[in-house]
Amino acid sequence: MTLDDVADELYGLDPGEFVEARTHHVKAAREGNDRTLAAEIGKLRKPTTVGWLVNLISRDLPEDLDALLALGESLRDAQRHLSGPDLRRLTTQRQQVVRSLAHKSGEIAASRGKSVGEDLLRDVAQTLNAALADEETAAQVRLGRVVTAASYSGFGPAGLAVVAEDSAQDPPAIHTEEHAPATSTTPDRKAEQAKAKAELKEARAGVEKIRRRAKAESAQFEDARSKLSDLDRRIEELRADLEHAEQERQFAKNAEKAARVAVRESEEELREAEWRVDEAEEALDEME
Repeated sequence: MTLDDVADELYGLDPGEFVEARTHHVKAAREGNDRTLAAEIGKLRKPTTVGWLVNLISRDLPEDLDALLALGESLRDAQRHLSGPDLRRLTTQRQQVVRSLAHKSGEIAASRGKSVGEDLLRDVAQTLNAALADEETAAQVRLGRVVTAASYSGFGPAGLAVVAEDSAQDPPAIHTEEHAPATSTTPDRKAEQAKAKAELKEARAGVEKIRRRAKAESAQFEDARSKLSDLDRRIEELRADLEHAEQERQFAKNAEKAARVAVRESEEELREAEWRVDEAEEALDEME
């Protein structure tokens, strides 16, 4: 049993099954006197719902995912060569493929009895976009070992920022004395500044994420309102067409009724004329 074997198994499970399975493997490694492997397994983090959804794509739709990541390479190449038309075409294609894969992950989750909301699917799409922008993230997505959501602004590692998803992370299942966290009684100002900068960066990334989401939702609202207006206008046109058609139907019905009466009268006149012809022929025969 290797760490890769265990990771492949754990990140293919439902998040609710992760901790129990991880604990089982840690104990098995300890019983096999492999404390190093036990410690490494214990460090594996439980995936959030978004991480799980992305991992479903890696396992259930590997060919679609490979095609998307290959598209990311084409996008980076187009950006390096400043190919505007190619970049626009590939960007449109990227948006379509990412949206499709995100919704497919929701369908896979639904087939497993898990209901997924639009917010989570948007985070899945952002994580896939991050994989297109950063090779390290792409590697985790390809392996199906994504832990949490990722976001990006623009292409390239400089625009990548990991963000927290709705469910909290759990601590490692086994804590060993050799991996106990070190403590310090002396405040480290540089460390505090670094932490503050990291928190600021994360906060800015969160704001940017919400701003992009609000912009996208506003665009969706405007699109929906425009479609509703078009449909209302179309309904009015159809109602007018229906009213006109009903009038024409009434005219046609009246014409049909009048024509039926005329046909009946003509048939009676024809029978009378034929009767007179018969009488005339008989009279002529008697004269001869």
